[in-house]
Amino acid sequence: MRDTRESRLLLVLLIAIAFALITVDIRGGEDSPVDGARRAAATVFGPIENGMSTAVDPIGNAVSAIRDSGERHDRLALLEEENAALKAKLGSDDRSRSRLKQLDKMLKIAGEGQYGIKGAQVIAIGAAQGFSWTITIDVGANDGIKRDMTVLNGDGLVGRVTTVGPETSTVLLATDPDFTVGTRMEGSDELGFASGQGDRPLRVELLNGKAEVKKGDRLVTFGSQADRPFVPGVPVGIVSRVDPSGGDLTRTLYVTPFVGFTKLDIVGVVVQAPKKDPRDTVLPAKPKPTPRPTVTVTVTPGADAQGTGDGQASADGQSQQER
Repeated sequence: MRDTRESRLLLVLLIAIAFALITVDIRGGEDSPVDGARRAAATVFGPIENGMSTAVDPIGNAVSAIRDSGERHDRLALLEEENAALKAKLGSDDRSRSRLKQLDKMLKIAGEGQYGIKGAQVIAIGAAQGFSWTITIDVGANDGIKRDMTVLNGDGLVGRVTTVGPETSTVLLATDPDFTVGTRMEGSDELGFASGQGDRPLRVELLNGKAEVKKGDRLVTFGSQADRPFVPGVPVGIVSRVDPSGGDLTRTLYVTPFVGFTKLDIVGVVVQAPKKDPRDTVLPAKPKPTPRPTVTVTVTPGADAQGTGDGQASADGQSQQER
């Protein structure tokens, strides 16, 4: 089209009409008179627009991938964190199951011995108060704990409370060389005193030097006056060796404790002693002995018992040698 006066007038007229249509469309809102024309245009030109967008989709996807790469990295990091948290939860569940098992065993002992206990967790080990074999537990005076209370777990005697703070307490373990507890033999009721020897078995001196003792016999606590520092009936250990020397005023035994002192976790402080001495009732059931097979030999009588027997034995011996 040539740049003439008529063409310029036509351009101005078209621009004026476009502005008028835009104004009418805006003022009309949803009832705009040009809405029908817009829908018709969408019907005609829609497929063409879709074709154009399909042609440029690979480029758009590449741009979106670059733009969203950081977001996907964040999602991946979040998934990794959730995975680690799940593994930690599974581990903590295993630990919870272990602690629940320990607690169940301890509550069983408390029930059988009628001990009132305050559950606690071991939070530290070592020479907190100058002792060589001690642990620190997470209960103290605010929980009703006092000095010289008995400490046990699901296996038996752990020790006694020596120092009490507001929130924590120190426990002297039964393996400490300064530890001594009165004991009673299962069945025979022979009395003695057990002393710690570190990582070696407890040393027990029986008051009766002629007491009949054998390997495998078991001991419990005898108890103290007013039940402090020790309540009666708590399992101590099993006799692993008896000193062969005799004729002395006392009898020396070596006892392996029921408690594993290298893996203490959940313990209980006896805050209320039993009304009656449980004696041997708290001890675990003894394992049943394993039956041993027996061999029975039968002799078949013959006409000449001695001759036939000798001949048969000789033949059997020769046959075995040939084999």
